[in-house]
Amino acid sequence: MPSAETLDAAVIGAGSWGTAIARLLARKGHRVILWTRDPKLAYEINSQHENSRYLPGVSLPDQHFQASSRLVDIADRDAYFIAVPSFALRGVARQLKKTLGESAQQATWVSLTKGIEYDRADQGLLTMSQVLREELNSDRVFAMSGPSFAEEVARDYPTTVVLAGKSAHRAKRLQRVFMTERFRVYISEDRMGVELGGAIKNVIALAAGCSDGLGNGDNAKGALIARGLVEMTRLGIALGARKETFFGLAGLGDLVITCMSKRSRNRAVGERIGQGEALKEILVSMEMVAEGVYAVRAIHRFACERGIDLPITRAVYEVLYEGATPRKKLTELMTREPKREEI
Repeated sequence: MPSAETLDAAVIGAGSWGTAIARLLARKGHRVILWTRDPKLAYEINSQHENSRYLPGVSLPDQHFQASSRLVDIADRDAYFIAVPSFALRGVARQLKKTLGESAQQATWVSLTKGIEYDRADQGLLTMSQVLREELNSDRVFAMSGPSFAEEVARDYPTTVVLAGKSAHRAKRLQRVFMTERFRVYISEDRMGVELGGAIKNVIALAAGCSDGLGNGDNAKGALIARGLVEMTRLGIALGARKETFFGLAGLGDLVITCMSKRSRNRAVGERIGQGEALKEILVSMEMVAEGVYAVRAIHRFACERGIDLPITRAVYEVLYEGATPRKKLTELMTREPKREEI
């Protein structure tokens, strides 16, 4: 990034989260291009100053802000903020590398996607920043996560997140890029822990939603959150993350809101499954992505191969992909062998 405080920035992905971040950056005076695959959506954003598909009713800036469906328009940016679904990220990264060439290595990259790559799960759990580093051949990659529903950020509700990367110097500068009186950013070196927290919480939220769909009440959900935190921490430690990270914003903070809030897509998908709907029908009816549906496959596979005990994750996988019923899996979780509580 240049020494000047004002950035030429590109946000890749014009869903609700990408649009909210682009709005935040432009309102701070950064020059922002929001990239979308859809030319019609780009036209609407530029002409109406609104993304009615993903953030209806939210006014977008008419200065320092434009949308484009052409990758060539985002060349030579100081920083790129990636907010595409996990299953699309590798393909988009390859397109960006082809478009940007060697300049991709000089830019700063921030992953905003809370997911895990599934297609190469046989090679281990790959986080979004790892995918970006592989495809772009860059070591200037950061990840941002935390309790941050896009609509609330876009409507200037107070929000606090954590930004993680290996360069403390660049992290501090990015921290200043984002910070407002309504958007607070902490920094961390534990990129793995921050990304795992953002991915695993979606899986636990699916379980919490199933519990809601079964009408189990708040006691059950509180237990799912607490034991979900144990699974998150257990897996993170196995991958070299810091235990403390999972008790912070990207872990416990995001886990709580994703399991509890009506705004949570993953919780909503789980609730519909608990009420008897089929996963395929639910996904067809959705405009946006519930990342936990994809992350659970990679996490479950990795845990089985490495002998890591993740009973809630296993139950969610079996409900989504092996035809198990939520009620049966709940009974199995409740009747497991009695144990001592440990983190």
